[in-house]
Amino acid sequence: MRIRSITYFVNPGWPLQSDCIQNAGRFLAQARDAFSAAGYDVQTVRLATVPFPTLLPALRESDAVELAQTLEGLAVDQGIDYVSMGPALPEYPHSYAMVPGMIAATRSVFLSASLATLGDGQISLRAVHECARIITRNAQLTPDGFSNLRFTAIANAAEGSPFFPVAYHHGEDPRFAIATESADLAVTAFQDAPSLEEARRRLVNLIEDQADGLVQVAEDLAHRLDVDFGGIDFTLAPFPERERSVGAALELLGVPRTGLAGSLAAAAILADTLDQARFPRAGFCGVMYPVLEDSILAERAAEGYLRVNDLLLYSAVCGTGLDTIPLPGDTTPDEIAALLLDLASLAYRLDKPLTARLMPIPGKAAGETTQFEFGYVVNSKIMNLPAQPLTGPLAGDESLELRPRKTRRGLFE
Repeated sequence: MRIRSITYFVNPGWPLQSDCIQNAGRFLAQARDAFSAAGYDVQTVRLATVPFPTLLPALRESDAVELAQTLEGLAVDQGIDYVSMGPALPEYPHSYAMVPGMIAATRSVFLSASLATLGDGQISLRAVHECARIITRNAQLTPDGFSNLRFTAIANAAEGSPFFPVAYHHGEDPRFAIATESADLAVTAFQDAPSLEEARRRLVNLIEDQADGLVQVAEDLAHRLDVDFGGIDFTLAPFPERERSVGAALELLGVPRTGLAGSLAAAAILADTLDQARFPRAGFCGVMYPVLEDSILAERAAEGYLRVNDLLLYSAVCGTGLDTIPLPGDTTPDEIAALLLDLASLAYRLDKPLTARLMPIPGKAAGETTQFEFGYVVNSKIMNLPAQPLTGPLAGDESLELRPRKTRRGLFE
């Protein structure tokens, strides 16, 4: 297991308060050293702010770009690897159009956009279409479409998750949280397991053992440096190696190929096992299925076993949504909007956080192969998107509320 990120959450104000970023840099440097001294491999240290529209009194794109560039420069000076500036919001409808320009003007800034209002969870059809337009615009920023790695659409995602691009802050007081890269724990636990019960027991023990060590270091940092500890997002995030693959973990449980029947059950078992582990929680604490960051998922997608709708289905029982999904370059905003609306509806009907990091690849058609040269991703084939533009009321710009379904018990109380 590795620490993917130590994320520091802050409200930097605008104009930016440079001392806030300096404090973040000092804390993150000490935190990296402390976790490294305890034997943990720390990949990155990161900064997450309050949603960027709330920092800008006048929503002008030039201000948004200046904010992103200034924040990035200050963060780089402090040794901070990446910055997340939070979501565009339906309450600030013009904020969506600013996202592609902010991404184009920076290299280490991540952004998101909400498919619904954060307070009352009203899905905004207008926001759904705005997010789809952001994705298609981002895809054109570079020849390989890679800019969408730094953007996600979010639904029902609360503040405080240390994973990017979803990370954002709320409030004035800074705090920090840990994101793990821990799919290898599931692979280790399930290897040669004689039964489901034993496989699950092993995984719970591995997670709790690692969490105990993380919490010990984190609580010491919180006490010494007077920064609140927000918890651990123990989402089983993969890395493009078989021994760190969520797909490999599912197949060790007995699924012949991820995507075949039985995969949903294995995904549910994996998430339910994670729920049994005891540790201070932040963010998703689920299972991540990023096709381009998981060698087995990428292989099964290329073979045709794993499809977009399969990944959406797994999100219903444990997944964090649709992540690094390579799509045809000619996918239209209206087609993407239909998929985003499905994801948002699932998030609010089931009352769970979901995200969509979709990557249309310019000049590529379904079945062709991506050609990325980046150590944190693996290439796969472009996935077909079974979507057509919505019509009728669903193509409008109103907002709607989808309430979580009551349990059978609740219906009779």
